[in-house]
Amino acid sequence: MPSVREAAVAGQFYPGNTAELDAQVRRYLAVAERSLGDDSGPVPKAIIAPHAGYIYSGPIAASAYARLKPAHAVITRVVLLGPCHRVPVRGLALSGADYFRTPLGDVPVDKNAAATILDLPQVEVFDAAHALEHSLEVHLPFLQVVLDDFAVVPLVVGDANPQQVAQVLDALWGGPETVIVVSSDLSHYLDYDAARRIDAATCRAVETLNPAAISRDGACGRYPVGGLLETAKRRGLQVTTLDLRNSGDTAGSKDHVVGYGSWMFVEPKPAARPARAPKVTVSVRKAAPGTVKGKPPVSSPDFLAATEAMLRRHGGTLLDLARRSILNGLDHGKPLAADGLDGELKKPGAAFVTLKRSGRLRGCIGSSEAYRPLANDVAENAFRAAFRDPRFPPLAADELDGLGLSISVLSPQAPMTFAGEADFLAALRPGADGLVIEDNRRRALFLPSVWEQLPDVRKFVEHLKVKAGLSKDHWSPGFKAWRFAAAEIGDDDFGKAAASWRGDA
Repeated sequence: MPSVREAAVAGQFYPGNTAELDAQVRRYLAVAERSLGDDSGPVPKAIIAPHAGYIYSGPIAASAYARLKPAHAVITRVVLLGPCHRVPVRGLALSGADYFRTPLGDVPVDKNAAATILDLPQVEVFDAAHALEHSLEVHLPFLQVVLDDFAVVPLVVGDANPQQVAQVLDALWGGPETVIVVSSDLSHYLDYDAARRIDAATCRAVETLNPAAISRDGACGRYPVGGLLETAKRRGLQVTTLDLRNSGDTAGSKDHVVGYGSWMFVEPKPAARPARAPKVTVSVRKAAPGTVKGKPPVSSPDFLAATEAMLRRHGGTLLDLARRSILNGLDHGKPLAADGLDGELKKPGAAFVTLKRSGRLRGCIGSSEAYRPLANDVAENAFRAAFRDPRFPPLAADELDGLGLSISVLSPQAPMTFAGEADFLAALRPGADGLVIEDNRRRALFLPSVWEQLPDVRKFVEHLKVKAGLSKDHWSPGFKAWRFAAAEIGDDDFGKAAASWRGDA
């Protein structure tokens, strides 16, 4: 049975009735959205928001959550950090629960993300710290209203220095699918004017990314806040104060107030880089002297020359299309629509998209024959190589750096004729031929680039047979083969290029 962390403060800090809670959160958000007008600005990578009873801090929290709403379908992971109020914690405490429950439903815990930080010495699973803690729970209804489907990484932060918290944030940083939420109130139980002075000092510390300037009484969440400020400074995030008030401004007297603030942190937009000419690599080797049986691909020299010229004109566009389609897959779970492109890219074309990390294959999907516009084929196969190759898990955002991308445009296939296996092997041209084999309804394809890893003809064919589900020494009278040529364009700097595109998106 899945384990559930039950709501501890429903009916106290916020309404316990589902309809009433949903309506109250939406009212707070509506007011915040009206103050934004038409200019909501960029979606934050991180926010700081308060965790008191909604009648006191709800409007201030809403000013931060309203900023996340444009990314409601993009954000699927929330790293939620808040201070401990009930049980002392050394370091950071994860929950062992599978779900966190509120009157609006159950929020799944991202177990895979949590597992990535459990080997850090400052992190442990400590359910007692979560059982009655309100600093995380009160944020969940806002997240449930603002976002579509998401999982949470819940962390109660105790005695931890900014570097320890920052190390955890770095491990969970991710891409646009991940948002960091730090929970903190400000000064506690001072008179109105004294609270405003201390809260203003804390605000300056946040705005200047200076965790050391937050006094002991300046923020109950100073430990998780300090870790975020440390990370924000190192990563160059830009901070904006969204709201700074106290309970005397919302629903309480001015004699003993609690301070609240909300801030957003935005990742810097990557500087535009000068466009660089795409690298086009075309492998064409002449056949060995003597008679070669099995004709080469139809007009392969003409095809390669025309395709290389096309790639020199439009290769950069195709690479950008492939990058954008992969980013669209990360953000929205589907390939990018290839619209409004040059007429030459609307002609039918067959392409394979190959992804590599550190020289090792990370995904490869393609079309063996042309049946749709080349641009559409590249966009679809880039998405499928990243997320649908059954040999690999779906690509994650943190894999973009160091990811190599190449696009191979294939010629029409030409059937080969041969008298037997030796005849077939002798007809192949290492480095030049792409190859398709088929026997007993089993079929497989190797691109010409595979010769780089398997330069020996016999080994090349043996591996292709195994890929097709045949034994490496298989041969039968029904064995068939086709060869083709391919022109290739590549980019080994996908991460930087993608970051530039994402900044423009």
